[in-house]
Amino acid sequence: MYAVDKNGNEHNIQFAAENDLPAARWLFDLSSFYSEKPSLFYIEALEPSLVLQIGHPDLLDLFTHHHKFDRNFRIIIEQKFIELQNRVLGNISSTAEERYLSFLEQYPQLSNRIAGTQIASYLGITPEFLSKIRKDIARTIIP
Repeated sequence: MYAVDKNGNEHNIQFAAENDLPAARWLFDLSSFYSEKPSLFYIEALEPSLVLQIGHPDLLDLFTHHHKFDRNFRIIIEQKFIELQNRVLGNISSTAEERYLSFLEQYPQLSNRIAGTQIASYLGITPEFLSKIRKDIARTIIP
């Protein structure tokens, strides 16, 4: 999931991978959904994926008439909120290298499957700086 700024730069917000916990595989723009206004975000499948979509009235109907959907969605939202809080804290309190290592821990299966530009965007750094971080880490692992 990403946004594009006025200069045409993509800013990766979130990834979803097949080995993530079920709630982590959900990508959605909650603000757009509830305001029923166009989203500021794009969701792009980088590999073949199963994509499910539900309309606003239909989801509200599920919440009202099938309480398990309401509960499950609430749990997903809570887990996403925790993930967001941890990401914001990491972005303001961690070095770029620490953020990259955290990315590798959270998304180990993605690091070799997506472009470095997407990882750099997610980390809030340039692709060149990501390359430097990778080289520095490789030097410490393999002297």
